[in-house]
Formats: sequence, C-alpha cells, structure tokens
Amino acid sequence: MAKMLTKVGHSYIVRNHKIHGEEPIIEGTRFPVRSIVFYVLKEGMLPEELVDEFPHLTLPAIYDALSYYYDHREEIDNLLKENIEEIWKTRM
Repeated sequence: MAKMLTKVGHSYIVRNHKIHGEEPIIEGTRFPVRSIVFYVLKEGMLPEELVDEFPHLTLPAIYDALSYYYDHREEIDNLLKENIEEIWKTRM
C-alpha cells in the first residue's frame, strides 16, 4: 500500500494524496496551509483568533503553516489564486 502522508520538512505540515489533491495541510486535519495564509495574511486575522474559530488548530501549527508559506510562497500563492478562481466560477 502506498504511503498516504508525506512529511514536507515542517513539523505540522504534511501532504495526503487523498486530501485536497495532495496540497500541504495541517497534520491530523483537512485544513490546508493556503487557508491559514488566507485568513492570517490576506484577511488580517490573528493566529489566536484562528484558533478560537477553529479549535482543532493550534498556535504552533498555524505558525508552522506560515513558515511553510514563506519557504514555498509561489506554490501557496498559486493555490490561493486557483481556489479563488474556482469560487468565482461556482458563483456565476
């Protein structure tokens, strides 16, 4: 059987070929790194507010997701762009 989780060099970030097309997610959740980036860096939410809103997340995981973003900025920016385009397509 193929390995489902792939570690990516960050303690809390993995890729699972069965979740979100294998994009990076918070381990133990279905929460993608791109969503952390969207809420914190694009919408201005504090990491503490994100934990209050999504209690299955932890501050260390959120900060690790942000660190992953800065290490892989182009990849995550592309995922954000694709996701926003998909949302607009479904609204038309």
